[in-house]
Amino acid sequence: MAKQDRAIRTRQSILEAAAVVFDERGYDAATITEILARAEVTKGALYFHFASKEELALAVIDAQLPAIPEPGERPVLSKMQELVDMGLIFAHRLLQDPLLRGSVRLTLEHGGTSLNRSTPFIGWTDLSTQVLVEGKERGEVLPHVVPSDTAELIVGAYAGINTMSQVVNQRADLERRAIVLYEHLMPSVAVPSVLARLDISPGRGARALAEIERARVDSAEADATRLVTPAGV
Repeated sequence: MAKQDRAIRTRQSILEAAAVVFDERGYDAATITEILARAEVTKGALYFHFASKEELALAVIDAQLPAIPEPGERPVLSKMQELVDMGLIFAHRLLQDPLLRGSVRLTLEHGGTSLNRSTPFIGWTDLSTQVLVEGKERGEVLPHVVPSDTAELIVGAYAGINTMSQVVNQRADLERRAIVLYEHLMPSVAVPSVLARLDISPGRGARALAEIERARVDSAEADATRLVTPAGV
C-alpha cells in the first residue's frame, strides 16, 4: 500500500510540474528535461507513468474535467445557480491551481501539434447540457431554450473570455468577465423568478467552492458514523 501511495504521489508531482512548464512555454517549446527538473524525478520515473510528452500533455488536459463540480454535489437553490457556479468556481480555481492553468493553456493554445484538445470542451458542454435539461424539467428554463445549443454557447463564450483575460492581464479580471458573461446570458435562459434569486456577485465562486467542501466533509463524517454505529442504535 505504501508503495502504491508513493507511485500516486510521484505521478501527481509529474503532472503538476508538467502543467507549470506547459503553462509557461506551451506544448511545442516544453521539454521533458525541464519537466524532470521541475518535478525532481528521474527519467525512468516519468516514463514509468507516461510513455511520451504527448501522453503527459493529454493527462494534463484530462485533469481539467475533475475540477468541475458534479451536478447535485451540494444543495443549491436552483439548477441555474448550479450552472452559474460551475463557471465562477472554475474562474476562482484557475487563479490558484497550476495544474488547471496548464490544462487550460494546452486546451486553448493554437499550435501545429496533433494533441486532441476536444475533451474539456466536450466535457464542459455535456455537463452544462445536463444541468440545463434538469433545469428545464424543473421549470427553471425559458421554453425557447435548447439545452445543447445554449451549453455550446456558454462553453465557447467562456473560452473566449478566458483567453482574452489571459492575454490582457494574466487572468486577474477573469471573475469579473465571467460575471458579466452570466449577467448578459442568464436573462435569456432562466425564468424571471429563478433569475431574481441568482447569486452572480463577486466572490461567489469561492463561496460556492466552500459550500461543496463542507458538503463533502459532512458526507464523509456521516459515512464514518454509519460505519461505527451498531445497527439499531
